[in-house]
Amino acid sequence: MIIELLTVGKIKENYLNDAIDEYTKRLSKYATIKQTEVKETKLPKSASDKDIDRVIETESERLFNKIKNDAYVVALAIEGKQFSSERFARHLEEVMTYESHHFVFLIGGSHGLSERLKRRANLLWSFSKLTFPHQLMRVIVLEQVYRAMKINHNEPYHK
Repeated sequence: MIIELLTVGKIKENYLNDAIDEYTKRLSKYATIKQTEVKETKLPKSASDKDIDRVIETESERLFNKIKNDAYVVALAIEGKQFSSERFARHLEEVMTYESHHFVFLIGGSHGLSERLKRRANLLWSFSKLTFPHQLMRVIVLEQVYRAMKINHNEPYHK
């Protein structure tokens, strides 16, 4: 199984890098973990809607070009499907059984993902209607995938 985080931008905060490293280490028991970052596009302070749309398209194209054809793509999107941890674990198991062993989790920049990239996704996944920092979402995704692996292997962790 391959779990790939395909994300926009670099993480600068040590505490987030430490958490990412911890969950990557924990997940390595169950899967090969890959993390691929693409360049974040900077916006001027007084950015227009057109400027924001251009950034979304540019960053999304960079992500799109990194996706392998055989990958099951999960794009984080506020309008996506919400799961309980148990249902998400079952979903991962079903995909591994019937579709692919290569999961790509897309985390866009601060303005999100293009519609084209969302259409490429096999699943749009939402954690809530709240907005979260895209850098923090890396930790949350890794933790939830780890939780799913523990559930699927009937191992203690999930409560």
